[in-house]
Amino acid sequence: MTTTQRPNWRFPVRFTTRATGLGAALVALLIPFAFHFDGLSAAGHRMLAIFLMAIVLWVTEAIPLHATAALIIALEILMVSDEAIIGLPADYIPLPFSSYFATLAHPVLMLFLGGFFLAEGASKFHLDRAMARVLLRPFGTSPRLIMLGLMLITAGFSMFMSNTATTATMMAVVLPVVAGLPPEDRLRVGFVLAIPIAANIGGIGTPVGTPPNAIAIGQLASAGIKVSFGKWVVMALPAALLLLLFAWLVLGRMFTSESRSIVVRIEESFDRSRPAVIFYVAFVVTVLLWLTEAVHGVSSNVVGFLPVVVLLSTQVFSARDLQSIQWHVLWLVAGGIALGLGVSSTGLDTWLIGLVSWDAIWPGLLTAAFAIIALGLSTVISNSAAANLLVPIGITLTTSGVVDINPLLVGFIIAIGASLAMALPISTPPNAIAYSSGMVKTRDMAMTGLIVAAIGLVLFLVASPLLWSALGVV
Repeated sequence: MTTTQRPNWRFPVRFTTRATGLGAALVALLIPFAFHFDGLSAAGHRMLAIFLMAIVLWVTEAIPLHATAALIIALEILMVSDEAIIGLPADYIPLPFSSYFATLAHPVLMLFLGGFFLAEGASKFHLDRAMARVLLRPFGTSPRLIMLGLMLITAGFSMFMSNTATTATMMAVVLPVVAGLPPEDRLRVGFVLAIPIAANIGGIGTPVGTPPNAIAIGQLASAGIKVSFGKWVVMALPAALLLLLFAWLVLGRMFTSESRSIVVRIEESFDRSRPAVIFYVAFVVTVLLWLTEAVHGVSSNVVGFLPVVVLLSTQVFSARDLQSIQWHVLWLVAGGIALGLGVSSTGLDTWLIGLVSWDAIWPGLLTAAFAIIALGLSTVISNSAAANLLVPIGITLTTSGVVDINPLLVGFIIAIGASLAMALPISTPPNAIAYSSGMVKTRDMAMTGLIVAAIGLVLFLVASPLLWSALGVV
C-alpha cells in the first residue's frame, strides 16, 4: 500500500477518545443532580458536579487542560456564586463572582509569570546555551563526568525555566554527541535519558520550577499558609540534589559506556547587546530577591512581577515576545485554585472528608499515600492536573483538624509526588521530547523512571523530614 493510500486512523481514534471523554464528563456533571447525597448541601451538590466533571476532563484530556480550568471558573460563577443563574438556598452565603475571577490574577500566578519571563529571555538571548558551554568545561572529556555535568546544568536551568524548554535546549546539545558514539554503545540511551530526568528533578527545587509547585503554594496561601520562595528551596533542594546524584549513579550503572573520551562542542557566546545586558541584570536581581525574601521582606509574588515590568518597560520584550509566554499554564494553575476555592466555600470539602474514617489511618501512612497516588496519577495524566485534583483535598483534610498532619507537608509532598512521575513518554513533556529522538525505548524509560521515583519518595518521605525538623521549617 502506498503512502497516499494508507488510511488515517489517528483522527477517528482521537475523535472517539474525545467524544468518550466529553460524554463521561457530561454524565459526571449530571450525577449529583440525579442523586441526593445525605449531608451535602444544595450548593455542595452543584460543586460536586463541577468537581467530578473536572476529574474526567483532566484525566481524559477531552478538551485542553487550560480549557477545563476556564470551564471550572465559568461553572462556579454560574452555579455557586452570588451570580448563580439558578437560585441558591437562603441559608447559603455564596462567594461573590469576582472571587472566582480573581483566581486568574492570584498572587502565585505573578510569581510564575516572572519565571516565564526569565525563561523566555534566557531562550531569546541564548543564555542557556552560553551558560552550558561555560559550565561544562570543568567536567573534561570523561563520559560519566560529562553526563553529570549535563544533568547538573539541566537541573539548574529547570529550577527557573520551563522543563520543556530546558529539555529542548539541552537535547540540542546532547544529540550531536550521541550521534558520534558507536550505535551499540548504551551510553547513547543514558545521555538522552539523563536530560528529561534531570529536568524533572530540577523543577522540584523552586516554586517556579513546575506547575504543581505553584498549585500547592497557591492552595496553601488560600488556607492562610504562606510559603516563601526561600522556604520552598530549603525544603526541596537538598533532597533534589541527592536524587540527582542517585539518578546519575543509576544511569551510569544501567548504561555503561564503551567510550573513554568524548568531546562536547557548543558554539555559543554571551550576547553583549544592550537588551541582553538588561535581561542579565534583571535575571540575577530577581533570583537574588527571591532567595533573600526573609531579609528584605518583599513577597516573592511581588518580586516575580518586577522582571515583567522591567523587561516590558525597557522594551527588551516586545509584543511578540509577550505572545510567547505560556499563558495556558497560568490558566491551568488558576483553574486549580478556583476549584479549591469552590470546594471549600460550598462545604464539599467537609462532606468528602466525612466519608472516610481518617482516625484509623496513621498520619505517616496517609502522607505516603498522597505522594504515591500523586505519583501514580501523574504517570498517566498531566502532573498539573493531578496536583489540581489532589492538593485541595489534602490541604482541606489537614486544615480541618481531622488528621494531625502539617498542611504544608501534605501540599508539598503531593506536588513532589506529581513531579517524580517520569516513567512513561506521556508522563511529562521532557520525557516525550526524549522519546521522540528515537534513541530511547519505553522499557528503558520505565525502568529508570520507576527507580528514580522510588528513590525520590524515600528521600522526601523519610530523609527530608529529619532535615526539616532540624532546620525548623516544618
